[in-house]
Amino acid sequence: MTTQERQRTLFVGIDVHKDTHTAVGVSPFGEKMFEITVGNYKKDFEILTKKVEEMQGIFSPYYGLEDCHGYGERLSEYLFDNGHNICAVPAVMVDRLRQNTTHPEKSDSLDAFGVAKVMMQNIDSLPAYTISQESEKAKQIKEISMDREYLVEERTRLKNQLHSLLHRIYNSEYKEKFKDPFVLKALRYWSKAKPKCDPFLYRSMKRKVKRLLDLRIEIADLETEMEILLEGNYTLQTMSGCGTVIAGMIVGEIGDISRFHSPGALAKYAGCSPRECSSGKKHRHMKTKSGNRRLNCAFHRIALSQISHSGNDKAKEYFKRKVSEGKSKSQALVCLRRQIVNIVWCMIKHRTEYRNA
Repeated sequence: MTTQERQRTLFVGIDVHKDTHTAVGVSPFGEKMFEITVGNYKKDFEILTKKVEEMQGIFSPYYGLEDCHGYGERLSEYLFDNGHNICAVPAVMVDRLRQNTTHPEKSDSLDAFGVAKVMMQNIDSLPAYTISQESEKAKQIKEISMDREYLVEERTRLKNQLHSLLHRIYNSEYKEKFKDPFVLKALRYWSKAKPKCDPFLYRSMKRKVKRLLDLRIEIADLETEMEILLEGNYTLQTMSGCGTVIAGMIVGEIGDISRFHSPGALAKYAGCSPRECSSGKKHRHMKTKSGNRRLNCAFHRIALSQISHSGNDKAKEYFKRKVSEGKSKSQALVCLRRQIVNIVWCMIKHRTEYRNA
């Protein structure tokens, strides 16, 4: 966006909720122009766009939503179908803006104003909202990926609870029976075991073991479904350190790759672009904590895998070179993460397989 276009843009930040959406219009000079709260139905969206159209002669509107695919999905689709410009604003960027104020406060109005302010500062790096065959498939993959994450979190909680129960029932002896008390063989053993203990503890153990066995099947089914959706259109699994789960996280968060005009734009959205922190004669770059955290986590896990003992020789060589140049291991990992963003962008954009050359 050029300076002239920016000066004619009305930044409309929208804080979305299940039943209502709060919108705040901000001029390119940071002045609050209007505030309105509407419902989550088409007639309410028409009220919002009419309010914005009142300033159509002065400014050209650009909408920003914290959540384009959750509670804000209906509104996003309505605005897109009616030819409006929309971008997705990561919630972490709004939160960081709020925390940097003198007296951090939170309300729907302030959150919507924060979305608009983030748009003003980062409009060139925020991805546009689009509806395409690729984005729809990515949306499905993201839903499956999120469902899997919730089930994995539930599995972790159950394992911790079962650890405590097994210790109360068997003392430390349960650790001698199996090296890992949660492998399939062990779970089947606990489901059939009849220890002499309080009946309440016994029933609690049975319930948790049964749920863990069910979770194994549910998680495996989701991974299979994700793998089927990734087949044919995406080749990320050909890169070392990127399996089905990580590939699903990346594709789900990126959506349509055309939203990112360059690897740099994707890196900034993912929070993998180091920020400058210079003063006087000192010039240095630091890692940023803003950006899409799920995407950032996926790139970080690939980088860690590639520099491991059985990882990628080219990545390990790059990492060692950065360390030899005087960078800390943490800084070298940030550099490698940035390289991985470049590779992923090219692989999805051009539908090519990974080449370790």
